Amino acid sequence: MSIDPEQLYALLQAGGAIEAMPGGAAFWSRLPQELDALGRAWLVSEFCCNEDWSSWERHPGGDEFVYLLDGEVEMLIEQAGGLQRTRLSGRGAVIVPRGCWHTAKVAAPSRLLFITWGEGTEHRPA
Repeated sequence: MSIDPEQLYALLQAGGAIEAMPGGAAFWSRLPQELDALGRAWLVSEFCCNEDWSSWERHPGGDEFVYLLDGEVEMLIEQAGGLQRTRLSGRGAVIVPRGCWHTAKVAAPSRLLFITWGEGTEHRPA
C-alpha cells in the first residue's frame, strides 16, 4: 500500500501496528474526544506550509519530531531560558520538547513531516 503522508496519516500503535487514516481536513474535523483518543499513539503527517503558522501549539504528552523535507522555515520554541529560534533550510529536523509552545515562520514554501504524540495538544493564536 502506497501512502502519501499529506493525504493519509499513519498512526503508529503501541502494539506495533500501523493504521492509515484520511488526513488533512478529514482528520482535523473530527470531534475533540476522537482526536484525543487518536493522540494516544504516534501520528506521522505531512504539511505544505506557504505562510507562517497562525497559531502556537504544544504537546504535553510527548516530544515532537519536525522534519523539513524542502523549503525554509524558522522554528520558534518557548523554553525556560527564553525563545529558541532554529532555522531549517533545504532539509533538517528539530525535536520540540514535550510541553513547549512552538510555531513556525515560513521563509519559503515548505514541506514538513511531523511525528507527534498528540494527546492533550493545545493551541493559542500566534
